[in-house]
Amino acid sequence: MKLTIWNLVPTDEAAAVRLQSELNIPLIFCRLLIQRGILNLEDARTFFRHDLNNTHNPFLMKDMDLAVQRLDTAIQNKERILLYGDYDVDGTTSVALMYAFLSRFHSNLDYYLPDRDKEGYGVSLLGVEYARESGCTLIIAMDCGIKGHKPIALAKSYGIDFIVCDHHLPEGDLPDAVACLDPKREDCPYPYKELSGCGISYKLAQAFALHHNTPSEEITSLLDLVAVSTACDIVPMTGENRIFAHFGLQRLNRSPRLGLWAICQRINRPQPLDITDVVFGIGPLINAAGRLADAREAVRLLLSVDKNSALDNASQLVTRNKARREMDYATAEEAHRKFKEMANWSGRKSTVLFEPNWHKGIIGIVASRIVETFHKPTVILTESNGKAVGSARSVAGFDLYGALQQCEDLFITYGGHAHAAGMQMPLENVDAFIERFETVVSQTIAPEMEDPQIDVCTKIFFDEITPEFWKMLNRFEPFGPYNRNPVFWAEDVSDTGQSKLLDNNHVKLSLRQAGSKVVMTGIGFGLGKAFEKAQGRPFGLLFNLREDEWQGRRTLKIYAKDMR
Repeated sequence: MKLTIWNLVPTDEAAAVRLQSELNIPLIFCRLLIQRGILNLEDARTFFRHDLNNTHNPFLMKDMDLAVQRLDTAIQNKERILLYGDYDVDGTTSVALMYAFLSRFHSNLDYYLPDRDKEGYGVSLLGVEYARESGCTLIIAMDCGIKGHKPIALAKSYGIDFIVCDHHLPEGDLPDAVACLDPKREDCPYPYKELSGCGISYKLAQAFALHHNTPSEEITSLLDLVAVSTACDIVPMTGENRIFAHFGLQRLNRSPRLGLWAICQRINRPQPLDITDVVFGIGPLINAAGRLADAREAVRLLLSVDKNSALDNASQLVTRNKARREMDYATAEEAHRKFKEMANWSGRKSTVLFEPNWHKGIIGIVASRIVETFHKPTVILTESNGKAVGSARSVAGFDLYGALQQCEDLFITYGGHAHAAGMQMPLENVDAFIERFETVVSQTIAPEMEDPQIDVCTKIFFDEITPEFWKMLNRFEPFGPYNRNPVFWAEDVSDTGQSKLLDNNHVKLSLRQAGSKVVMTGIGFGLGKAFEKAQGRPFGLLFNLREDEWQGRRTLKIYAKDMR
């Protein structure tokens, strides 16, 4: 196991002091603001005061007027509209959002989510054929479509129009759709570029509502779905995303739609739920449908109108997710063994493993687990429909997509971004890809990327962690990429004698810091061995803070990240 580097995030201390004089809050929080690019009073007010009025007019998005016009025509003419979404959380929430919204105006609606194994990601030819056979004349593609040139052209030949709501980076010319809503297209002036797919779908609904003077409550009621999508698709938690997540979480905790309420009942997490609860509680259940069965199960649940059937459907997803978890842990163990059987495995710069019997629905999770263990850019491949299909995950700082571009002659298709990607190739190209990818990574990975790193926001003393401190820290939520839950560094920490080693290398913590009478309790997942090494002398500790509830009592707890 590689030693994790503790990387103290550089902070302009003079700027933090200046900001403190304006805000009159503890300096530690001014450091956190400076690290987020918040340098003055006005920026801080915007950051702390969530306001839906600070979001952008949806008609600033290129082609939005065309999309609303085509949707208007379809509703006036009572056309059959097909809502098409990807099979993950972003796609299923997008379909549920658009169905819930449009069903208030239009009854001739259908939805379609591709089969992960048979059709793969994106708009499929099978989906277009389904639309033709069922009499649809308009398809709204969500969380996909910006690269769907061939199926969209086929649809057009059948007289079927497309509206694309996507947030992925276009490549080359745009598909021949009536409207391509994507802030990342080069000619789109929309100010915020990082919306999730569901966020784009929400902007379409918002534009339609503005055009028809629909009451704002009918739009804001959709934000629980946008919050789930924003959290689970790991988009930056900045700008509009942070505002949508804030109000969506409020709705999720106060008056969620029936399907999300049922999931919350089944995941047994105390309210109020935060982003972590959404990512690790709600998200895996929704994803489980598309990983092991039919993603339409998740959409049906999100659109539930009956409490008992919603609870039954949520229970079914709990069962599917349990099966998924057992399968991905077993596959990750097998992949771990397989890699360590390779010649010179420890000297390799990448991990590429192929096993034809691995389940396609879980190879992305397995790739993430292998990265956690070996900290190398990783590709996990399996066989599907006579081809090798893979899912790839990167380490911090390494451009995975750029590396795959240098292997593109070996692929049938590929796509993704710097952190995660997927590909499909002929089976006979697998060995060549393993060696080519290893060569590319060896030539391009920087030495500092080869060791795991934890970005630490600031050093802290236990005495600073008070109820007032926690109240102020809460104002930084919701957390996510580019607004991470702060990692704190405490030095000269020691065991009170009440800490306890648990199963699976976990440790229950009871800690005191030199010079302080404050005792902090908490948990260190996977840190049992590190704790044993640190026993008997003071050690350094990296941690997040969370509030836990037990029998109605709330307590601040340490969630340890590392110790030495």
